[in-house]
Amino acid sequence: MSANRTRVIIITRDFRIEGQIDLIQGARITDFMNEARKFMVVTDATVANHSEKQVLRGDFINVQVANIEIILPAESES
Repeated sequence: MSANRTRVIIITRDFRIEGQIDLIQGARITDFMNEARKFMVVTDATVANHSEKQVLRGDFINVQVANIEIILPAESES
């Protein structure tokens, strides 16, 4: 099975995270979240507070799934 990199925006109580997740071809973000355990990998990630001040940038970060309030494809943002 090949993976597709999908650019996402993740909103937590304290942060906005933009980066990429690896979705199995044909899978939806909902499917990915249903299969996620305690943490999910986000690559090429930028983390900012809600005032849009960048807090950190990383090639690879783990995000605690329990803290995610909203996740959406980056191209869906308007």
